[in-house]
Amino acid sequence: MQFLIVFLGAGLGGVCRYLSSTTLQKLLPTLSFPVGTYFVNMLGCLLIGMIAQLAETRIALQGDTRLFLTVGFLGGFTTFSSFGYETVQLIKDGEFLLAAFNAVSQVVLGLLFVWLGMVLAKLV
Repeated sequence: MQFLIVFLGAGLGGVCRYLSSTTLQKLLPTLSFPVGTYFVNMLGCLLIGMIAQLAETRIALQGDTRLFLTVGFLGGFTTFSSFGYETVQLIKDGEFLLAAFNAVSQVVLGLLFVWLGMVLAKLV
């Protein structure tokens, strides 16, 4: 049942990401900056922070509801929200070096792997 909950949430999140991102790009066509993706990532971070705090302080966001919203919907909407939340959790746990490593390495290696993937695809 939990797989279905995540599946439905991720599908809905993916559709919302597409609609939000493309709508913003159409509203601001002269910008060369990827404002749609930027907006989605920042909104996802805001929402996962709110959901995490509500889940910690209120019983209403536990179990399947929390799974649907965080792993499902926000996972489909943006994985950047999970990255942000997990990095903040490391900081809250006093794991400052791990938090810094997580933040820097995921950004730097993520960009490197995108480039590497493009290079490898050209070789095929």
